[in-house]
Amino acid sequence: MIQRIQTLFLLLAAAAGGTMGYFNLWKAKISKGPAISEEYFNATSSYLIFTVLMVTTLLSLVCVFLYKNRKLQFRLTVLNILLAIGVLLLIYFKVQDNANAIINSGGTIVQASFLLPAFLPVVMVVCLFLAARGIYKDEKLIKSLDRLR
Repeated sequence: MIQRIQTLFLLLAAAAGGTMGYFNLWKAKISKGPAISEEYFNATSSYLIFTVLMVTTLLSLVCVFLYKNRKLQFRLTVLNILLAIGVLLLIYFKVQDNANAIINSGGTIVQASFLLPAFLPVVMVVCLFLAARGIYKDEKLIKSLDRLR
């Protein structure tokens, strides 16, 4: 199980998803009159983002233990890739909604930026893609060995 490189990629993807819940993803400096305040957005700010993120993290961990059923492991990893892309898109759109809510409430955004942990879903997608590729190669190798018997 641990000898397979895709297991390490799946664990890396799970670690990236798990750490995303602890860090801020977006920071904005807001000016309301003479006062300047900072507002942060993280994964726990939106229940939808948090639940999809936890589903992708748990699915990565479940896929680690499905090493005997490679077809199911491959399908779940591909589904997980799509969910990780969904997390990335959800973060982008929720941050846009948050910025629009700040502007509509009478505030002015002086400076806004995505923070480094906001790009962890990209790391998840890359790790999951590499894991899916390794699972596919294993399945191809087993099929070729079955033909030789």
